[in-house]
Amino acid sequence: MTKTIALSLVLAASLGLAACSKEEASNAANETANLTDNAMDAADNAMDAAMNAGGNAANAAGNMADNVANAM
Repeated sequence: MTKTIALSLVLAASLGLAACSKEEASNAANETANLTDNAMDAADNAMDAAMNAGGNAANAAGNMADNVANAM
């Protein structure tokens, strides 16, 4: 999904650059690169959060099992 977002941004920027001067094109390219990096970072953060949530759920289940075993 991150690649889809990045490629969409690059495509949109490429189409927009056709009507720009060199300085504007450079600025637009830099802005597109920044937007792409931001989108990829956001996707990475979301993936990390999901993995952390899964790890937390597994730890909670393990703790519950330990508590049941200790109660016996």
